[in-house]
Formats: sequence, C-alpha cells, structure tokens
Amino acid sequence: MSPFTWWAKLDDEALLDLRFNDLGLTLAGSPLQPALDRLHRELERRGCRFRPHVWLSVEWFCPDGIPGFAIPFYLAHPRLAALERRLMHEVEGGNARWLQRILRHETGHAIDNAYRLRRRKRWRQVFGPASRPYPLRYAPRTTSRNYVMHLGHWYAQSHPSEDFAETFAVWLAPNSTWRTDYETWIALRKLRYVDDLLTEIRAERPPVRGTKQVEPLEANRSTLREHYAEKLRYSDRSETQRYDARLKRVFAPQAKNPGRPAAATFIRQVRPELQRLLVRRSRLHPYLVHHVMRLVIRRSKELELCVDQSLRVTKREVFALLERILFDFVRRGRERYAL
Repeated sequence: MSPFTWWAKLDDEALLDLRFNDLGLTLAGSPLQPALDRLHRELERRGCRFRPHVWLSVEWFCPDGIPGFAIPFYLAHPRLAALERRLMHEVEGGNARWLQRILRHETGHAIDNAYRLRRRKRWRQVFGPASRPYPLRYAPRTTSRNYVMHLGHWYAQSHPSEDFAETFAVWLAPNSTWRTDYETWIALRKLRYVDDLLTEIRAERPPVRGTKQVEPLEANRSTLREHYAEKLRYSDRSETQRYDARLKRVFAPQAKNPGRPAAATFIRQVRPELQRLLVRRSRLHPYLVHHVMRLVIRRSKELELCVDQSLRVTKREVFALLERILFDFVRRGRERYAL
C-alpha cells in the first residue's frame, strides 16, 4: 500500500475526520489517468491542439477564464468513491462511460475559456450570451429538440455556457453519429456550428494558457466530515421524493423484511429489459428513460426498500411505475412551456 493511502483501511468515521490536504492524492497513477489519456486521444483524433490542464478538488468545476478544470477527489481512489456512494447514494462520474462524458463536457468549458469563444458574435447568436446569470434552479423542457442530450437532467438547457459544453461533448465523442441522431432537431444547427468552429481553431495555439489551479485539494484544510455536512445540507431531493409513495406501494421496507433482495439491486438487474420496453412503447428519447431509471434506483436505495413479492409481479409493477413517472415528466414539461 502506498504510504500516501494509509487511510484506505480506516472505517468511515475515522476517514471523515481527515483533512483533504492530508490525503496525499495525485492524478498520476490514479484510476483517473486512463480516462484522461483517452480524452487526449479523442482530442488528437479531432486534430485539436488544445489539452486542458486538470487538478483535484472537492467537485467538478471549470472556473471562468481558466483553460482547465477540477475533478472531485473521490474519483482518485476507490475507498473515497465508496464513502461518496454511502453518503450521497451516487458517485458522479463513477463508471467509465459516465466519467468520459463529464470529461468531454468540462473540456468544452475549458476550450471555450482557452480560445475566448463566448466573445464571438456567432457563438452568442447560436447559444446566447454567456453573461446571463446562472439560475439557482431551472425547469427543463423534457420534450425540447433545441438542445443536445448528453449529461443528466437536460443540463444543456440550464445556461448558454452549458449548452455549448454539452454540444461540444456530443461532437467530440468517438464514432459520434450526431449528424443522423439529430437530423430532425433544431440542435443540429448548434452541432454544425461547433464542427465548423473547431475546424477553424483546432490547429491554433490558444491565446489563454497557463496551469492555474483554483481551490486545489492540497490547499484545502477542511475535513471530509465538514465537506459532507455542507454537501448534504444543500442536496436537493425534491424531484425524487415526489414519487416516494408510489415506490413504497411497489416495494417494502428492508428493515421489516431482512434477507429480502434490495429494490435498487433488483431494478438494476431488470434495467436493460425495462429500458428497451419503455423506449419502444413510449417512443420517448432514451435519454429521458435513462434519467427516470436512475432517479428510481437512487431513491429506492435511499429509502432502503426491498422486494417482498414474486419477481415477476414486481417487474410488472416497476414497469408500470416507470411508465407513469415518464409521462408525468412529459406532462409537467408541456405545462411549463405551454403558450
């Protein structure tokens, strides 16, 4: 065991009392390194000269004017990822596919900063002014075809800068079929603009360079306990809690049924089959179906629910629940945007 990860065998309570700057985490040799190498290969295949610089911090973010971005500490070591999962019930970027998607998105922000793209008139015409304030909360239009589908919760709709980063991420993905996937979408105009823009600048040296790090982990003297107390205080569960009563009608409390299969585990097992059925029957975008599946799995785990009836009956009831939530999302989206 590395002398810098002596804490990996500590229990959760002891680990929470450590300070971030005592963890000794580095990107080199961490589980993040292969993903970053892959990101560089993706940029190289696109002919992009730009490479973002990255560092570890407490969360994902790309500061304004900085041609790089921060990656959350828990992705640098599996022990920390396990702690994040236990406390937050989810690890953002916790699997290879999800991680690569976020890296592409953050690279979109970094390349925007590096080449000052948001200052271009055409950029503002396509995506809107980046000076627009970020909303504290936004109500996405789930049926809109004005934005690409990439990260969760229709993130491109939240702000012009996020719209660009999401569009860039779709464009950058290897073997991307965006020309056909978005053929009938208004978002295709944005993808074509990004394609033209990157063709124009990809071989140029970016005017904004440097490796400044904002809020790096090694300078953070807060304890993990303080970090998670703050994070849990601002964690928004309102969207998920909307469906608690329905979930409790399908599943039972684990505490009253020891030894029964966990509801979250069961839904993960039947997820591929149910996703195919839902996409086929609802004719909704797979993105929306994936979002609802994640929502239900996460909340089932938080509520500590289990399967207490036959698997066949449970699967049928879960499908009906998912279908109900899907169309509830669509209905609420249409109500918000009705003229």
